[in-house]
Amino acid sequence: MFETLKDDIQNIFAKDPAAKNTLEVVLCYAGLHAVWFHRIADWFYRKKMYTIARIISHISRHITDIEIHPGAKIGRRFFIDHGMGVVRSIFYI
Repeated sequence: MFETLKDDIQNIFAKDPAAKNTLEVVLCYAGLHAVWFHRIADWFYRKKMYTIARIISHISRHITDIEIHPGAKIGRRFFIDHGMGVVRSIFYI
């Protein structure tokens, strides 16, 4: 689990030249927060706890302004830059 979180953070440094330090990335990147919420929601979705998954997704949307359906398959190294009015999405499967 911690390896995935670390990989998510390192992915941002690889894809976003504006990222300055880990604290900034962890506290200020809504795309990262949306991905982390999605990973939690997806776990519940795969366990067929659809309502809990959708509630988590709904809460995430209100916090991050980014909506990712809990059943979406986003894979590793998914990156959302500028979540409100998405400027670009870079994803690798």
